[in-house]
Amino acid sequence: MILTCRNISKSFQENKVLDNISFHIEDHEKAAIVGINGAGKTTLLRIIVGEMPPDDGTVTLSKDKRIGYLAQNKAVDTANTVYGELLSVKQGLIDLERRIRECELEMQTREGAELEDLMRQYSNLTHAFEMEDGYAYKSELTGVLKGLGFSEEDFDKSVSTLSGGQKTRIALGKLLLQKPELIILDEPTNHLDMNSIAWLETYLLNYSGAVLIVSHDRYFLDRIATKVIEIDQARATTFMGCYSDYAVKKEQLRITAMNAYLNQQREIRHQEEVIEKLRSFNREKSIKRAESREKMLEKMDVLDRPSEVRSDMRLTLTPRRQSGNDVLTAENLGKSFDSKLLFENVSFELKRGEHVAIIGDNGTGKTTLLKILNQLLPPDHGQFHLGANVEIGYYDQEHHVLHGEKTIFEEISDDYPTLTNTEIRNVLAAFLFTGDDVFKRICDLSGGECGRVSLAKLMLSSANFLILDEPTNHLDLTSKEILEHALNHYEGTVLYVSHDRYFINRTADRILDLTAHRLINYIGNYDYYLEKRDTQMAALNIAEGPASSGAGNGAGNVSSANKLDWKNQKEAQAQIRKKDNDLKKCEQKIATLESELNRIHQEMSDPAIGTQFSRLQELTEQQVNVQSQLDILYEEWEKLAQ
Repeated sequence: MILTCRNISKSFQENKVLDNISFHIEDHEKAAIVGINGAGKTTLLRIIVGEMPPDDGTVTLSKDKRIGYLAQNKAVDTANTVYGELLSVKQGLIDLERRIRECELEMQTREGAELEDLMRQYSNLTHAFEMEDGYAYKSELTGVLKGLGFSEEDFDKSVSTLSGGQKTRIALGKLLLQKPELIILDEPTNHLDMNSIAWLETYLLNYSGAVLIVSHDRYFLDRIATKVIEIDQARATTFMGCYSDYAVKKEQLRITAMNAYLNQQREIRHQEEVIEKLRSFNREKSIKRAESREKMLEKMDVLDRPSEVRSDMRLTLTPRRQSGNDVLTAENLGKSFDSKLLFENVSFELKRGEHVAIIGDNGTGKTTLLKILNQLLPPDHGQFHLGANVEIGYYDQEHHVLHGEKTIFEEISDDYPTLTNTEIRNVLAAFLFTGDDVFKRICDLSGGECGRVSLAKLMLSSANFLILDEPTNHLDLTSKEILEHALNHYEGTVLYVSHDRYFINRTADRILDLTAHRLINYIGNYDYYLEKRDTQMAALNIAEGPASSGAGNGAGNVSSANKLDWKNQKEAQAQIRKKDNDLKKCEQKIATLESELNRIHQEMSDPAIGTQFSRLQELTEQQVNVQSQLDILYEEWEKLAQ
């Protein structure tokens, strides 16, 4: 056992954040802490690492064990280069290597006992260097940097020129290279692209020490965690297994706890009614019985009401009207900034009801593509057009659709002037803005609060085509599940950019991978994409031909491959749409025949028909005929559904 937390409690003024939190982390264990925003997860981490004292309780770390902690805003030395900042972690090895070189030089000029002494020192130094894997530290450092998304061209850049997200990646790299016995990570995937997250997953899975993670990335937690510690209503509950295992067990416990709470509340109300009735008799014996029941009620350990799923935010997306079947057609779109090419000859179609995710590495142009489709940026070449009756609702990760100088109330009332004050307050209350919160200025809100305002506007827009840029950023786990539920029940069309693989798995029926300046189509969710990616890319690389065949010929091969791929995609999509239509028609026929069969059964059970032999015979023949048709349709439905 490497870490033990016993009865940790913490309050801020009147607000109790942590109440008797107890759990332990075993050596080599991978554990996750989950809970809604504000549940106290980061507070708990700060108590564990000693940055904040608990009000009560103790944190015990095993003897001679080191903790490495990556906070959400970890500072780095901006005077260093990218490579130099990570190299600083290996200063002990660098000093050891320098001493070895000095010994080698000194041995050239020494003799006798001095030489023997130097040789012993040299042997000890080289042994220590080998034990700390000194001969591999430079390649290890390079591997970590590349794994976290830095190219060799970035190595000599000054840390001061990097973005906040890049600095966080530098801090993560330093922590991994230190190799403490326990790594504690607070939202480590926030500033990583999909490839970097996949690299980090593999690194942590193979890490010899223990790992404790706070994260909203459910796919990441599914891959890494073998234990989930949930903080809910200031209390901690430990679940063994990954995030998906936790979600199932949590729902089972929630239902059990809610049933126990409701049963107890019914019992309390029943006892109160009995007590009131006994007192109404106004007799000594009945009053004593009432008092006895009151004492029993006072001694009862009253259960707290369990927190309810989706009780904190309500989101319903309903299109005002239905669009045409062809929602969007993009042809040969291209965009560059200065000399940097983002994408070229990008073509795709969206049909009504599709939920399509665009994925790709950071900097490939995903957000730029969405801005072009929303007419916020012009393409360098190519065109796109929207279908009949298409109305766009746009969710911008940078929330440019919000106005910083306005209050939350004004942001809604100005865009929807027909809403009454009460209606506006009701909408905002559904997104956790109550009382004076509605008069906060947009510029003073956190990222998560801005996201909730944008979602409120999206709900009110009644659009039939949603374009979403990183919609789950800054949302806690419960809010993400609410958004997933809303999108899965949304009858319009959705096109979104996201790095949230769990969210993509739950909401996308098609994926467009923006890679190598083009879009690759996958007709399935994220798991399907992972399964088919290597095969698809290999096929495209073969179609493009070797680079040595000449620039013009290579370009022709790429163009031909893209056209062929586009044609295959359209044919596959057409087949899927045909199967969907056939399935719907089959279900409608089944519903009609089942209704007819039900009518026949009701008529045959009518006593008045019982004496009409000819009518009964006619109904029996109808029943056999309808049932025969149904049997055929059931088989057809089963094939179509598969």
